[in-house]
Amino acid sequence: MTARWFEDGRLHLGLGIEDTFVPQSRPGERAIDEYELTEHYERFADDFALAAGVGAEFLRWGVPWYRVAPAPGRWDWDWTDRAVDAQLAAGLRPVIDLLHYGTPLWLDAQFADADYPHHVEEYAARFGERYRDRVFDYTPVNEPVIHALFSGEYGYWPPYLTGASGFAAIAANLARGFVRTQRVLADRVGASATFVHVDAAMSFVGDDVAPEHREEAERLRHQVHLVEDLVTGRVDAAHPLLDRVAPAIPDVELQWFRDNAVQPDIMGVNYYPRHSTELFEAGVHHGGGFADPRPSVDRGAEGLREALVSFAARYGAPVMVTETCVTGSVGERIAWLGESLGLVERLREEGEAIVGYTWWPLFDMYEWTWRHSDRPRADHLLSMGLHDLVESPDGLRRSANPVADAFREHARRLACASTRD
Repeated sequence: MTARWFEDGRLHLGLGIEDTFVPQSRPGERAIDEYELTEHYERFADDFALAAGVGAEFLRWGVPWYRVAPAPGRWDWDWTDRAVDAQLAAGLRPVIDLLHYGTPLWLDAQFADADYPHHVEEYAARFGERYRDRVFDYTPVNEPVIHALFSGEYGYWPPYLTGASGFAAIAANLARGFVRTQRVLADRVGASATFVHVDAAMSFVGDDVAPEHREEAERLRHQVHLVEDLVTGRVDAAHPLLDRVAPAIPDVELQWFRDNAVQPDIMGVNYYPRHSTELFEAGVHHGGGFADPRPSVDRGAEGLREALVSFAARYGAPVMVTETCVTGSVGERIAWLGESLGLVERLREEGEAIVGYTWWPLFDMYEWTWRHSDRPRADHLLSMGLHDLVESPDGLRRSANPVADAFREHARRLACASTRD
């Protein structure tokens, strides 16, 4: 049997395009669609050419489910067909985010809807059937912990549940859909399918000097892994969160998860050095998230090392950096690109099975606070990419900055190294 692409011993370099979709709105909250905000719907072919032009081998890229399924039983693949074909024509390997937040507008309770797992399974089945001859790499759910926090604990995104019980309810339903998605894709796409599970590398520090937060910190540390633990069949009587998930998942269903467990071919880790570690402070209580955030601690490459090694050990699969960057000046971005990629290469030399590195995103994006604002998009621009988004009379112009040059040089260096090997 021919080895799959990530088993060739090389380090593969890729990019992502920010693809958050939360199409529901209510008074004081706008729908958010990053493809619309960044004008990717109109400029997709040019965007893919930019990614290929700096040496990316793969592209993490999401599908706007709410547009593909505008009404129950109605499917519109026109734009997605053109976008997938354009990626392949550019020489990129698509790694498809089937779910990067957001459900169709007609799904009344969104991620809490009893029929959500069946609807997302049908969506996955139809995608797999349609693209099975040319798309092979899938992320069933991007960052399920963030889904469950924003939709289930913080009450920021639909269906606006709150508290630890809300988190457990959303995590459970996400996990049901996750399992069904992967199993149906494996059936439709066949042995060539590769599954890249992706979650956020969240960590929490400071509870040693803020003892009143120790119990909460312990819950959060385990909660980060809850969906992945469910789908991989790891939630049993010894799991530290069993008492919290029991109301949302009866014993018979926990057994269903163990009997129907799905595993990652690659475990993806999303790590942002300035945001992925939250600090507990003595005498200060925060709800978490952007409405009431805890302070963050920049742990730099140390935090990335910890995340990659711990995810690899926990799930026993090769790992990939599936998102990383810093929001800052060009110089700061270039420095983090070199530092983080250098760490990955050192870890590989030490024997860690790290198969890929993804800078996120290809071009700038707009902060999620745009949803809760009435200000223009320019006020929410995040400088993160290899290309700046520049307002012009013709729309958003993509302007390459020196981070693109640095990425291209790393891509050339890695390609030369693989040729020598």
